[in-house]
Amino acid sequence: MAEAHEAVAFSFQIGPDGVNVDLSYDALKAVIYSGLRSWRLRLRRGLNSLYNSLYPGGPIRGTAFCGAITILYHYGYDTSFSIIPWLEQHVFERYFVPKTSKYLACIAFGCGVYVILVETRVQTLKTLFSYHGWMYQTHGQNASILPRVWTGLVKLCVGRSPSLYSCQRFLPTLPLPSLNDTMDRYLRTVRPLFDDREYARMEKLAEEFKKSLGKRLQRYLWLKWLLSSNYVSDWWEEYVYLRGRSAIMVNSNFYGLDAVYIRPTTIQSARAANLTCAAFLYRTELDHETIKPLMVQKLVPLCSRQYERQFNTVRIPGLETDKIVHYSDSRHIAVYSKGRWYKVYTFYNNKLLLPCELQVQFNDILKDTTLPSKGEEHLAALTAGERKQWAQARSKYFSTGINRSSLDAIEKAAFIVILDEDEYHLSANMSQQFNDYAHAILHGKAHDRWFDKSFNFIISKNAVFGFNVEHSWADAPVSGHMVEFVLCEDFVRFGYDEHGNTKGTPRFDALKPIKLKWNISNECEQIIEHSLTAATELYRDVDLNVYVQDNYGKGFMKKCKLSPDAYIQMALQLAHYRDSGKFNLTYEASMTRLFREGRTETVRSCSIESTQWVKSMDDSSISNVERIKLLRLACDYHQQQYRDAMSGKGIDRHLFCLYVVSKYLGVDSPFLQQVLSEPWKLSTSQTPTSYDDERLKHLIASNRDVITKYKVDTNEITAAGGGFGPTPHNYEEDYSGRYDERSKTNSGGGFGPVADDGYGVSYIIAGEDLIFFHISSKKSSSATDSHRFGEHIRKAMGDMKSLFDNNKSAVTTVKS
Repeated sequence: MAEAHEAVAFSFQIGPDGVNVDLSYDALKAVIYSGLRSWRLRLRRGLNSLYNSLYPGGPIRGTAFCGAITILYHYGYDTSFSIIPWLEQHVFERYFVPKTSKYLACIAFGCGVYVILVETRVQTLKTLFSYHGWMYQTHGQNASILPRVWTGLVKLCVGRSPSLYSCQRFLPTLPLPSLNDTMDRYLRTVRPLFDDREYARMEKLAEEFKKSLGKRLQRYLWLKWLLSSNYVSDWWEEYVYLRGRSAIMVNSNFYGLDAVYIRPTTIQSARAANLTCAAFLYRTELDHETIKPLMVQKLVPLCSRQYERQFNTVRIPGLETDKIVHYSDSRHIAVYSKGRWYKVYTFYNNKLLLPCELQVQFNDILKDTTLPSKGEEHLAALTAGERKQWAQARSKYFSTGINRSSLDAIEKAAFIVILDEDEYHLSANMSQQFNDYAHAILHGKAHDRWFDKSFNFIISKNAVFGFNVEHSWADAPVSGHMVEFVLCEDFVRFGYDEHGNTKGTPRFDALKPIKLKWNISNECEQIIEHSLTAATELYRDVDLNVYVQDNYGKGFMKKCKLSPDAYIQMALQLAHYRDSGKFNLTYEASMTRLFREGRTETVRSCSIESTQWVKSMDDSSISNVERIKLLRLACDYHQQQYRDAMSGKGIDRHLFCLYVVSKYLGVDSPFLQQVLSEPWKLSTSQTPTSYDDERLKHLIASNRDVITKYKVDTNEITAAGGGFGPTPHNYEEDYSGRYDERSKTNSGGGFGPVADDGYGVSYIIAGEDLIFFHISSKKSSSATDSHRFGEHIRKAMGDMKSLFDNNKSAVTTVKS
């Protein structure tokens, strides 16, 4: 078809008869359409930039303001305190006739005043959002006067209908903590991990650092803070992600899962078509910035910068450091099936293909009996191996010729779609089959995922979905936001016919997928196989277990007046202590997106309070009443740490940046070396749910025929990361508009183990009575066992519930 020949829209030859020009009309038309789309995108982005620069005002309100001033001045009411007459006399009358100069002076004054008003609101909001005391205050009717006044001022100053990037200008800068505060917090967190002798040595190192080298490093870091929009994020991306030379498969990339309890279709090509089309619709909303920024308590915006590189993005390997390359646009996806790579165009005549039109292309790929080219089947193993080896191979074997053009087709694709040959069978009891499914989405067979792309959509032979995400460009909530949109569009809006195929009729003859061509030498093939061998050894060492806590969930925790996240973190502390027999450094990821370009901060969940409570649980001399008291103290302190991390008062990012400065200066610090070498034996992360309730309600209301046809429980539609609730219930009640907490139910996702002898635990509070724990470790470690740890979590959660069951007065029913 036309798109297959874009690169050869015309050719010419010089012969005896002169110059012979061969012009391909279809190809030339495709190139023109591509150019028009590019210019339309530039225009749209320019208009969005103008809108964002005036937010919380707007062009229409600004025009109305200028018009009002002009009209008042025309009728003799000078609201400018004689500024307009001065402008008219000394500026505009030199170049224009009196009547024109009068109106120009009015417009100039109106624009100037309006910009000043907007900037005043921006600076006011920036100041208001620099205050984070609201996180530590009681909300609702019992709130004190200060949070109420703050809330009122924010509502007064903030604009309406912000676009995705409208709020970026008035997000505050991440504060730089003082050296003394960070040292004091750090020493408190490591106290339960060291005996008296080790702790005394650490105190001495910290004191020496604080009095000598620390002050010098802090001055340099303060200068960076002064000159940058975020003193952490660029270094974090560079040194934590891009400079890592080990494999990013398992070690960095993370995964998310599909719905668990409902299957909209079993036809692979149909599911792939719906998901692909939905993803491009989401990209369109990103380009148009019509997606609303996430707001904490529907009031405080989160930074949206990470959304910019979600599509058309690839991580390019380098000898010493990788780099992230983002392309402004892409009109195709790359597809992997049965060892072959394809380029699939998703636009025709400048219009996005319908799911039924995409399904035809996916069917063509699945029916293709062509054998893979030499080296093609395992080619993607290069992205699963060591980065330096991949960089060398890329430079030597993929820099010219057909290898270069085929590699470009993959790297410049909007994203990757993997049509897996295996089936994933999910069951309600979360058996080993579910663990095999999670394994497949995390690493596959090491050669059937392009781990460098921003994300891979993976669709199994029986149409089960999962996604694998490269971590350096953004954190999990950003991908989760996209996937919740895609899955909602897939089922509720697009749907499937009675046979499980996509709906609709193709508008034209289907475009043909283009099979990519490769010329891989024997030497290059040996490198590919070497990388595959190393990657296979890596993923076979992963012990992955998904434990489902369905006896109780956040509903019970709230009745106990405890934070669900803190409650679960305490359960993990108890489980890990019983598993390892000692306390270990624990990492919980917290976001810093309340600040411009913020990413994450560390909450150190193992604290003095948590260790006291954990010890009490296995001490028969301590009563349940005392245990509950200690648990509340531990949860309260954990919540304080979490709020501190969110508000820029964390520990680890500050120490990390001080360490980077020391390396730039070429000086060594025994204290910082000790801190940065401490292993995180337990690394945890909560998968947030941020579903757009209003959007879901609208889709449900406008697609009741789809819901009725497939008997979908509207309270089972997924949120970020994928997943559905445990048991469908009365559909007719849902159709009548009932909408409860189960609408946010999903099974989340996970990541590989961080330490060789530690655990990685990702969990999602999926409903009032449902929590998914994704537990990973290494089989080669005799100290860990993911299934054993799952059992310890089950027992810890049960023991914690028994505390309150045996002491009913400690459980307080919370009114909704």
